[in-house]
Amino acid sequence: MIEYLVKLDTDLFLFLNGLHSPFWDGIMLFASGKLTWLPLYLLLVYFIARRYRWSTLWWLLAVAIVVLLADQLSVHLFKNVFQRLRPCHNPDLSGLIHLVGRCGGKFGFVSSHAANTFGVAVFLSMLFRNRWASFGLLLWAAFVSYSRIYLGVHYPADVFVGAILGSVIGYTVWYTSQQIMKKELKRVKAN
Repeated sequence: MIEYLVKLDTDLFLFLNGLHSPFWDGIMLFASGKLTWLPLYLLLVYFIARRYRWSTLWWLLAVAIVVLLADQLSVHLFKNVFQRLRPCHNPDLSGLIHLVGRCGGKFGFVSSHAANTFGVAVFLSMLFRNRWASFGLLLWAAFVSYSRIYLGVHYPADVFVGAILGSVIGYTVWYTSQQIMKKELKRVKAN
């Protein structure tokens, strides 16, 4: 069964990675960049500050915790445990991959990009409680995650499981933050 799933994942990767053009190469490389989304992050900070005023730092700390957990868990609980080679490091796929940019670390299961972006998207979707903001954030996370397949550095399963991991972390941190805030507000009101 595992061999069948790995073959299915590899076939899907080769299909999706094979849908490339010089135009999209640049866009997907840009989408995966570490600083590419800085203007979006600043805009999100603005919206958080505008809506939550005095508790902005609390929510920014919570977002930082989401990213920290998603990033570290994707590496230490998945990449270092499963040690699945990235497609661009897999010798069986040599010559079949359209690699754009660097290959990255040796192992790729799960995608830290997917875990981080979906973690932030789910957390902020819960925080903002706005259908259009949620749609935009989840679309952004999906686009960044898909770019990892397009660039040749992750299999679809890497991205899918990374998205699930990040979503669970984003929701858990949001829920925990909400509970802490409620307790703190009760404590302040009681004094």
